[in-house]
Order: sequence, then structure tokens, then C-alpha cells
Amino acid sequence: MSKHTVLFELGCEELPPKSLKTLRDALKTETEKGLKDAGLNFAAIEAYAAPRRLALKIIDVDAAQADTQKRFDGPAVQAAYDAEGKPTKALEGFMRGQGITADQVSTFQAGKVEKVCYLKDVKGQSLDALLPQILQTALDNLPIAKRMRSAASRTEFVRPVKWVVLLKDDQVVDATIQDHQAGNVTYGHRFHAPEAVTLAHANDYLAALEKAYVVANFEKRQATIQEQVKKLADEVNATAIVPADLLDEVTSLVEWPVALRATFEERYLAVPQEALITTMQDNQKYFCLINAEGKLQPYFITVSNIESKDPTQIIEGNEKVVRPRLSDAEFFFLQDQKQPLASRKEKLANMVFQAQLGTLWDKSTRIAKLAVALSSITNANPADAEKAALLAKCDLTSELVGEFPELQGIAGTYYARIEGENTEVSEALGEQYLPKFAGDVLPKTKTGTTVALADRLDTLVGIFGIGQAPTGSKDPFALRRSAIGILRLIIENELNVTIEELVNLALQGYGDIVKDHDKTRTDA
Repeated sequence: MSKHTVLFELGCEELPPKSLKTLRDALKTETEKGLKDAGLNFAAIEAYAAPRRLALKIIDVDAAQADTQKRFDGPAVQAAYDAEGKPTKALEGFMRGQGITADQVSTFQAGKVEKVCYLKDVKGQSLDALLPQILQTALDNLPIAKRMRSAASRTEFVRPVKWVVLLKDDQVVDATIQDHQAGNVTYGHRFHAPEAVTLAHANDYLAALEKAYVVANFEKRQATIQEQVKKLADEVNATAIVPADLLDEVTSLVEWPVALRATFEERYLAVPQEALITTMQDNQKYFCLINAEGKLQPYFITVSNIESKDPTQIIEGNEKVVRPRLSDAEFFFLQDQKQPLASRKEKLANMVFQAQLGTLWDKSTRIAKLAVALSSITNANPADAEKAALLAKCDLTSELVGEFPELQGIAGTYYARIEGENTEVSEALGEQYLPKFAGDVLPKTKTGTTVALADRLDTLVGIFGIGQAPTGSKDPFALRRSAIGILRLIIENELNVTIEELVNLALQGYGDIVKDHDKTRTDA
């Protein structure tokens, strides 16, 4: 049987960048499933995705389904023929229903009973006839949270569809997909090459688009971005921070990537670098640069979707946009310093930790007592442990954490350093949240270990104490993660203490708030 190469492209308005890769992979998977279900063999499927297109190249696919035989079952042989071997009414009815004559009747063994049947030759359908429905079904099955309709079309998709290409080698396959008649015309880069591009053959796709300033292969675009970013970082003796999800998102935003390095004023480096990095990554999709010591440098890299004749204009435009973001972070940082951490306890006294267990300030005082009690086990300085515990939650009321919630603890460490607290106390404010997830690092300081342990124990014992232990599906206070964190803090720091001793110490801090200490001890 002859084999063909098929090219399918769905041209759209800009697809959501965070789900582009998922859509591409799902389209490939669903199409593979459709081809297999239809009995069409193929060698491989290459999947492509760019901001304005999803595409597949199906290599060496069968020209048609194989011819098959379909069996239609009739009555048992005993009931089909009378004593003289002539067809009974039952067999005549079966033959009438199938539109066949007596010489077309076959028999087969169904368990212990022999039955009559009709073996009908079924001619395999052609690839051209099957493809449109296979592709439409694949599109219908894509994981899209919200679909939209555009213009008068009743079909829905994640973004308005603009064109459809469906080629079998050099032939257009007659099909209507997403209410669009398939053709052999695609479109290049929105600005560099907006005119129509006619594809002579399915194999011409990648090369034809590249001439039209579109790199349709996601991995190739990503590799280009990584190379360009590394080169720009190397030029200023820095290393780019390139989180995988940000790299995927940037790759999904551009058809023709051109990385550019820009700068920002050095004065902003006085602001906690975590805040600057967060705002540049999350809001602007920039790659930040750090030196060998991990300190932020006054540069960032933006990836443009255009090869500008005057790149300085793009660079200046991005510098102008990022300045207010960094100024906001600087403003919050300076505002917070007008109020010492310790003075924020009044605000904590108005923030509920849990209705029955009191406010965040109540929790802070409990953690402080518990931290002092734990100091003899962790070999921490009790005064440092108490101070760190009382300051631990204070940065939750700060402007900086209000704007950047992921800086809780980190902001506290910066403010404590500025206020002249010693290293043990300052570092403990950030370390109290460690480990944040499985495999995360543990606190380096003894005070940090003590506060981290006290915080988790207080939450665990308190929530169990009011009868709100986690269920199979609900764990709003992340008690399972807290329990694993407690075990890691004990085991990896080789602390000589039992879980029962720790639970008893935490219960002392709760007093009458937890009614049944024995039950809590057993449950926790």
C-alpha cells in the first residue's frame, strides 16, 4: 500500500502562551489515537506550535484502511434448516435482512453451538475520507478550559481560527475543519512577512515558514532563545536565571525570537533582589542576570518577536516599562522600614490564624514559648529563639509582602538585618518556612531550625486539638506537609527527642484552648 506525508496546520489568533505546549502535545496524542482507531498505520508524527499556529506532520501514513471482512451473525444451524436441509423462516428472515442469497451464507462455531453468518467484504476507506473527522475530533478533545465562538461560526475553539492547511504530499485534501475550508495557504510573521505563503508540498512547511520569519518548531525556537540569552549574559560576565516555565512561556510568545539586553538603575539593587526578580519575571517576562555570588546585576534580557532596524528603541521601551515596577518595589521596601518589625504585633493581633486558635499574634507568643522550650533540644540560644519567634510573622503585615506574598520570611530577614538583629535571628525569619516542599533545603541556623519546628508543631497540635484533622481530600493547613517537615527537621539534625515529647510541649502552650489533651496526643 502506498504511503503519504500529511501536513495539517490550524492558523489562529495568538494562542494562550501558558497552554501552547499542552495544546500541541494533546493535538498530537489525540490524532495518534484517531489514526490508530481508524486502522491507519504511520511512521511518526511531528508536532509544531507557535503563537499563531498548531501543526502536525504525519509521516508515511497509509493511503487507506486495509480491506476487512465483517461478520453478521444469524440463527443456529439447527434452527436455520429443516429436516430436509431447506432454509427455515428464521434463515430466510436473516438472508432478507442482509440482502443475500443462500449461497452467501457461511457458518461458524459459537461455543458449543454452530451458527450461520454472513461474511461481508468491507472496502477500507481512503485517508482523504477519514482525515477531516479524525482531525476535527482531535481538536474537539483538546484540554481547553474556556472555548470561544467567533463571527457567525458555531464551532468553538480557544481562539478565533483564521486558516486551515491540509496537504497530502502535494495535494490539498478536501475538508472543512473548524468551519474553514482547508487549503495549501499559510501565513508568515505578522509584521515581517504577513502575506500568504503557498505550500507546494507537505515537506516544505518548516522551510517555507522560516523564510517568512516564523520558527514553527517549538524546541528550535527555545534553543535559539537559550543561545541568545547565554551570549548576552556572557558579555557582561553574568548568568541568566531561566526558570523552565518562564522559558516555555516566552517561547510561546514569539515566532521569531530576538533577545535584547537592557539595564536598570543600580539604586534599585538596594531592594530585596527576590522582589525585583519576581516582578521582572512575572509581570514583564524578563530573564534576570546574576553574578557568580548569586547577586542580582543591573541588567535584564527581553525576548522580542521582531528583528528591529533600531533595537535601541525596543530596549529603551522596555527600560521605561520596568522602571515603575522597580520603583513600586523600592517604595514598599522604604515604607516598611519606617515601622520596626516588633511594632507590627498590633496588626498581627487583628489577623485571625484560626477562629478557635486565635490571632497570628497569639500564635507568635505560643511559638516563642515553644521555641524557648525546644532550644535545649536544638542547642539554640533561647533568647535568639524567643526573639526570632516573636518577629517571625511580623513581615506578613508589611507592604512588600502585601505586594509580593512569596517574600514572606525573606522580607523579614532583610528588615531584621537593617534593624541590627544578629545573624541567627535575621536568618531564622526566612528559614522558618523551610522545608517548603519535598526535597527542599533545611534551615542552616540553629535558631531557624527551632522556629521552623515550633511553628509546625503549634499548627499541627492546634488543628488536631480542635478536631479538624485532614481528610482524604481536604488539608487546608497543609498538616501532612508540616508533619513531614517536622520529621525531616528531627532526623536530619539528629535531634534526641521523641514525637510525644514535642507534642506535649506544644500542648502546654495551648492550655485550655485544646480541651482534650489525651485525645490530641493520640490523634497527632
